[in-house]
Amino acid sequence: MTDNSAPLTRILLADDHALVRRGVRLILEGEPDFTVVAEAGDGAEAVRAAATHEADLAILDVAMPRMTGLQAARELARTRPGLRILMLSMYDNEQYFFQALKAGACGYVLKSVADRDLVEACRAVRRGEPFLYPGAVTALIRNYLDRARDGEEVPQSLLTPREEEVLKLIAEGHTSQEIADTLVISVKTVHRHRANLLHKLGMRDRLELTRYAIRAGLIEP
Repeated sequence: MTDNSAPLTRILLADDHALVRRGVRLILEGEPDFTVVAEAGDGAEAVRAAATHEADLAILDVAMPRMTGLQAARELARTRPGLRILMLSMYDNEQYFFQALKAGACGYVLKSVADRDLVEACRAVRRGEPFLYPGAVTALIRNYLDRARDGEEVPQSLLTPREEEVLKLIAEGHTSQEIADTLVISVKTVHRHRANLLHKLGMRDRLELTRYAIRAGLIEP
């Protein structure tokens, strides 16, 4: 249902596929109370756009090059605490869903049903309510019951956010110099992070790091 009395919601949209951004923008701007004020092709661009555009809501694709939507969500939650975040994903994947909540997202929408759920999700998030697709609700309840039964907490990530950034870029095939330039750190620091990653994860080479990055949802297989 269209809400003609609602204030205008300014949206930052990030997805690495221009056609997806166009489709999502058409859905959003078909509503009188939504306007897309900025677009980004990866997480790093989204973080920069949030610093230069006044946005109320960021819609971030989970899997993007250079910096994932999950990494961008963590950064935006830290630097723009008033900005609400909604994750958009083609993956009905419990790991991505729980990582999204941990990163500071208020909701998780599947691309396959974005035409049905996206507007409702944006309105829910704007009201300060979470939006979860039905499968995510099931996963959340199952996770809670499993933890209550076993008396266990959800394990924290082994890696720091910076180590995840370095791991993602290594797995994408970037050289140490390219990683240093992207993250504005020295090559020596990149080498130190790489050594720490191998040690922490008990791995030997780039191939094993890449396989781990795929399992962790940092890059697409």
